[in-house]
Amino acid sequence: MMATKFTLTILFTLICLSALPGFAQNSVLPRLAAAPTVSLATKADWLLDATAFTAGVFHSETSDEIILQNGLLRRIFKITPNAATVGLDNLMTGAAVLRAVEPEASVTIDGQEFLVGGLRGQPDRAYLLPEWIAILTNDPGAFQFVGFAASRPEAPFNWKHKRHSADLPWPPPGAALALRFQGPTEASRGITVTVHHELYDGLPVLGKWLTVSNGTGRILTLDRFASERLAVVEAESAVDERTEIAWRTPPLTVLSDYMFKGMDVVTGNQVASWHPDPEFKTQVSYALKTPCRLVCEPPIGPGIKLAPGETFTSFRTWLVIHDSTDRERQGLFIRHAHRALAPWSTESPVMMHVRNADTKSFRSAVDQCAEVGFEMIIYTFGSGLDVEKEDPAYIAKVRADVDYAHSKGIQVGAYSLFSSRRIDDANDVINPKTGKPGGATFGNAPCFGSVWGTNYLRRLTNFLAQTGLDLLEHDGPYPGDICASTNHPGHRGEADSQWVNWRMSADLYTWCRERGIYINQPDYYFFAGGNKTAMGYREDNWSLPRAQQLIHARQNIFDGTWTKPQTAGWMFVPLTEYQGGGAAATIEPLREHLDAYEGHLANNLGAGVQACWRGPRLYDSEETKALVKKWVAWFKEHRDILESDIIHGRRADGRDVDYLLHVNPRLKSRGFAMIHNPLAVVAEREIILPLYYTGLTNTALIRVQDGQPTGYKLDRQFNVRIPIKVPGGGRTWLTVESP
Repeated sequence: MMATKFTLTILFTLICLSALPGFAQNSVLPRLAAAPTVSLATKADWLLDATAFTAGVFHSETSDEIILQNGLLRRIFKITPNAATVGLDNLMTGAAVLRAVEPEASVTIDGQEFLVGGLRGQPDRAYLLPEWIAILTNDPGAFQFVGFAASRPEAPFNWKHKRHSADLPWPPPGAALALRFQGPTEASRGITVTVHHELYDGLPVLGKWLTVSNGTGRILTLDRFASERLAVVEAESAVDERTEIAWRTPPLTVLSDYMFKGMDVVTGNQVASWHPDPEFKTQVSYALKTPCRLVCEPPIGPGIKLAPGETFTSFRTWLVIHDSTDRERQGLFIRHAHRALAPWSTESPVMMHVRNADTKSFRSAVDQCAEVGFEMIIYTFGSGLDVEKEDPAYIAKVRADVDYAHSKGIQVGAYSLFSSRRIDDANDVINPKTGKPGGATFGNAPCFGSVWGTNYLRRLTNFLAQTGLDLLEHDGPYPGDICASTNHPGHRGEADSQWVNWRMSADLYTWCRERGIYINQPDYYFFAGGNKTAMGYREDNWSLPRAQQLIHARQNIFDGTWTKPQTAGWMFVPLTEYQGGGAAATIEPLREHLDAYEGHLANNLGAGVQACWRGPRLYDSEETKALVKKWVAWFKEHRDILESDIIHGRRADGRDVDYLLHVNPRLKSRGFAMIHNPLAVVAEREIILPLYYTGLTNTALIRVQDGQPTGYKLDRQFNVRIPIKVPGGGRTWLTVESP
């Protein structure tokens, strides 16, 4: 009786909400002809051609289910007697991702946890049958579904295009669905939670976030929330006890704009974790410890106050669902998602880091950049530039130098240190364990929510705006430290400190993104507006002898591009001595070490990677100038394919040739292989090029450097075998074209 009465209430509410802007009644959605069951795997590979996979919101043949699907993924929501995800299907493989029903989210308000949506009564949480879905019942204590809105994705912030980038839309096109819930009890009445879902055209990626609106007459504290709770099919079954690290987890990757403390998707993850499901009584694990329940929540807090009429917006997460356990293919899925969700990360200007900020040194370096085709110059760390200065005369001087660079077609960036320094006891992050400064990620660090932090933000943004700078190299965006201070104006205490500091960092990068200011940052802030983080390298390795630096650099690029597009990772080339090493580690004088200089140019530009070329100059002779100019021009000629997907060939080890293959089925140059020979003698080899992701199926035309093309037949694995000849200590390249 309870379920029947609530169903009638929901239907009445939907009819009422149909009159509200943006909210749709059930009959508004188109119906999906096929029943919402697991489909057969599709034959098309979206990585080669994604045009057929358009996202939409539909009703099933019955009106109590809403379906979000794009031909690659399908998420099914039952909306009576409450709303919950009752299906998540991988249409690329035909596999069900979901095994049991969970709430859509959860929120803890004023110390009390509330589930948002959800359905009860599944007899076995190992799998979910359609006939079981029909008999699931409502939890009257959970937030109750009151309506939905179907729309298109909207950009959370604007992207001002100011430099070369891939031709990608923003926001990514697709379909959006908002499910609205209201609190049913005295403690939650007047509170609305809206669960936002997105699915994108041509991508196996689902986006999700929450908004919590305070419609009560009192101030609320949002202590905790979980924006995603999914009972996922287990990746493996094991009877015996295992350590957490030994378990294989399901084949999906979680991305988020709440990523910090890391430069890659694994280390940077702060929100997604796998939990056991003790209600899954039929699992093989005797201790019921199989990690098969995905929860996305902040590590602490947010702990923020919501005044009457205020709305809180959570972080966003994106589920990248894979169709394979292959490392390269999973990496391609993540990289395509990365580009779609942060297309500004395909901006990758050729940049110099100038060591001295005085006008003479700076303008001389600008002239050299313009002469050889560089696109950006950065006042590097230790240059003497002070972006926190407010002296009008100093700002005018910097503005004049920036204007000079702009007149030469060169964009200008500046370095600013944030985290790894001490301000004072009143403004530093306070360690919750000691109640004193120290013990932060970088030892001591200022709190963005302190008086100093808010003043720093004002000074920094003023300097950027007044000087016309085009890039901020921010050393230490807030690294996720928790601050126990109760005296900082930006946050109340420990509970809300991480959220507030992250929000301030993200808002700074959004501010930059909307003004076309490029951002280098050492954390994974891409989805909050950041452009680039480190490829991944150990700084003191740049004090090794020059030949070793070259091998390490290619290893770093190889390792750093499995999940990160090459345009999103910077490398480093110390033209002058860096952290020791003496003459053996130093390229200066440049004209005396042209072999090492050319090796670095080929390493980076040949991988589509941009390095921080740090020194007082780019060339010291006409011969050096010609070398740099040649390689920059070569890169720009091949830029589109060099900045396309990387397929990992052979990793550098100094013992034989190593190579990467760039692929793009949408270009005239379908593939481009850069091959290096670290040996002192000529290397004559036969290498295998895996050409599947070029889109070629039978024949490929392959050029050695700029030579005449030769036709090669692809084998049944879409590979070709190519004889190559690479000079000792040198390199060559192969261009792959369609016949």
